[in-house]
Amino acid sequence: MRLVVLGGGESGVGTAILGKKKGYDVFVSDFGKIKENYKEVLSINQIPWEEKQHTEDLILNADVVMKSPGIPDKSPIVKQLREKGISVISEIEFAAPFTDAITIGITGSNGKTTTTLLTYHLLKQGGLNVGLAGNIGKSFAWQVAENKHEAYVLELSSFQLDGIINYKPHIAVITNISPDHLDRYNYDYSLYIASKFRITMNQTENDFLIVDADDEAIGHWLKNNSTKAQIIPFSVAKELEFGGSIDKDNNININLNQDNFTMAINKLALEGKHNVKNAMAATTIAQLMKIRKETIRESLTNFQGAEHRLEKVLKIQNVQYINDSKATNVNATFFALDSMTTPTVWIVGGVDKGNDYDELMPLVREKVKGIVCLGVDNKKLVEKFENVVEVLVETTSMEEAVKIANKIAEKGDTVLLSPACASFDLFENYEDRGRQFKLAVQKL
Repeated sequence: MRLVVLGGGESGVGTAILGKKKGYDVFVSDFGKIKENYKEVLSINQIPWEEKQHTEDLILNADVVMKSPGIPDKSPIVKQLREKGISVISEIEFAAPFTDAITIGITGSNGKTTTTLLTYHLLKQGGLNVGLAGNIGKSFAWQVAENKHEAYVLELSSFQLDGIINYKPHIAVITNISPDHLDRYNYDYSLYIASKFRITMNQTENDFLIVDADDEAIGHWLKNNSTKAQIIPFSVAKELEFGGSIDKDNNININLNQDNFTMAINKLALEGKHNVKNAMAATTIAQLMKIRKETIRESLTNFQGAEHRLEKVLKIQNVQYINDSKATNVNATFFALDSMTTPTVWIVGGVDKGNDYDELMPLVREKVKGIVCLGVDNKKLVEKFENVVEVLVETTSMEEAVKIANKIAEKGDTVLLSPACASFDLFENYEDRGRQFKLAVQKL
């Protein structure tokens, strides 16, 4: 069997290693450059690779192709493969049949990283031998090749879900759905929603689907479509007999048929309404996985949040600097601005994925005193907000952006990097953007 891997990053190299171990004839092809450390791993494992090109003769003879999530379906090589009827799948689909471990799949437009990390923390503290993979951490396929975990917590993007055929998580979570990546879905929101719900398409009556009952897109889909899985809702807006909700004494209550969990919201390590939801989803998973309640409570109080997600960097002259570089869409930035309690200088901008900034308008009026646009093309942001805030400045360097924000900010203010956009115009990725922000703040 010939396995061709498109993309020589973490998921690609991991898939190649697992494929090789399972006796496939493996070839890795990357249209860009492959990082040195990955080239070394491929060479050590005697796996042939190419970079900066796709040689058709070496690719179109595949039996199966694993495509990295970053490669769009529109790319010429993917179109050719599909025309030839060659199966193009994601890493998750390829690796899942090679493990007996329980998998927990978490998707959503926002909150999925925090929910994934929190779930992993709860299960690990509860003594389970658990792996963390998907969109985060080490490649799932690589771990399947090397480790024997009893369970995996997988953060799954819509792109990874587009590439599944038979994969099913035992427990699936959809944290929320808001317009994101619409450029990859022909600007059709319903296609993006359908993509998220692929997470439940193969689930059976013995599996679980945990969903946000306050989310309009989720509610609409469930009304018009069905899943065999047992649905467990959570809500911060209404009290639920079954599932997760908040009672009048401000406790989280999670009620799963005779199995009830309660904890005061103010004991949670993570702040903000959206994090109450993330905690409900993760706690529901921990209960289904039979983790002791005492352990769950303890773990929810000592959890450290995700890097680049509302991460407090430093306080300088009583101005708090916050790195929310992972906010690559409007909805994520909405959460960030919503959780600000002081006047805010907002650093925003990058590659716009068809963003509609209207929903941020009330929050910007209420909380934002100055805007620093950090991007190659800031036209849309400038037109939208120049008459709404006192100061709006454009820049194309992080160091300059932080210096300007520092000048605008006064004692008691917050400087928030929450770009609402992808980072590829000026940075390698959102991590690079967040690290540059932290360095620039440290230099002040």
